[in-house]
Amino acid sequence: MIAAPRRASPAAKQDIQFIMTQLPAVLALDVGGANLKASDGDRYCASQPFALWKNPTELADALRTFLTDAPHAAYWAVTMTGELCDCFATKRDGVTAIIDAVIAAAPAEVDVRIYLTDGSLVAPEEAKQRHREASSSNWHAMGAFVAQRIAPQAGVLVDVGSTTTDIIPLVGGRPVAVGRTDVDRLAIGELVYTGVVRSPICAVTPTLPYRGRVCGTAQELFATAHDAYLMLRMLPEHGEDCNTADGRPATREFARARLARCICADGETFDEHDAMTASAVVKLAQARRIADAFSRATPSMIESPQVVVVGGQGEFLAREALAHVGWAGKITSLAEEFGPSASRVGPAFALAQIAREGRWS
Repeated sequence: MIAAPRRASPAAKQDIQFIMTQLPAVLALDVGGANLKASDGDRYCASQPFALWKNPTELADALRTFLTDAPHAAYWAVTMTGELCDCFATKRDGVTAIIDAVIAAAPAEVDVRIYLTDGSLVAPEEAKQRHREASSSNWHAMGAFVAQRIAPQAGVLVDVGSTTTDIIPLVGGRPVAVGRTDVDRLAIGELVYTGVVRSPICAVTPTLPYRGRVCGTAQELFATAHDAYLMLRMLPEHGEDCNTADGRPATREFARARLARCICADGETFDEHDAMTASAVVKLAQARRIADAFSRATPSMIESPQVVVVGGQGEFLAREALAHVGWAGKITSLAEEFGPSASRVGPAFALAQIAREGRWS
């Protein structure tokens, strides 16, 4: 779990401090299919792996454990993407199960509200009835916060996470995405199902180079993008993290072995140079895919973007994609504005800020 102080820019820090002194304590939760994230919109930013699709009945207990060190808050604001997990027959079932688990985990005195894609925070029972608006609503919270605080002029948010990438057009201080559901956003290019940790290598690229030849990738979950970015030193090693394709530590040594298996090789026949070469191809393939989506998602904007805001665990990949589209305008980093921890749990951090402004119904 991460829970590190953020490093905000002076202007952003001043805004946050004012809000913290004027508004009630809120804890925001982002319940995903693979990770739990939380933030109070200030110093507390935490993330912890949780395989919801494997353990749906254990979500309430997982939340209680995860939030042991969280600051006390009178209000919990909740967003989610975990309803897509295939342990649920429908998204309606997933939304209901997640809401029920949050309520079970929350102390009795806590007022729980669910964020919807119209920007409102509603009571749990209303959210269950409006399950389509509660589904995968975290992108909207992120877009609304960035549009109001960082890009009041026309801009685009490119948020590259562990699993997916959100490309959110912003105009007039609000998100103006064409799509509202995951299906629509995928079709338009506003959602790209690729990320810097969980994307299987065989889904990222159909081939990998190997000593002057081109090999087809094995269609098995032998390695993920995480392994490529460990090799490239774009993501840090964590020897205690075994949430990897083979269950072995998230270190460069084991990442090389996992990448080797993508072309049916092993650690004895696939050296560090081979791994670095393959990893560069993975990065290029993901950057090109995000760049293509950016080019499809932005032409319909009523105003030309003046700034691109990059966020998430994969800010470095967002910048790579922007280079591919030839973006020469301003780039603002959420990590630089609010700190790496806040950027990594961006939707939770954003939702905490939104909730503090009292948008309850």
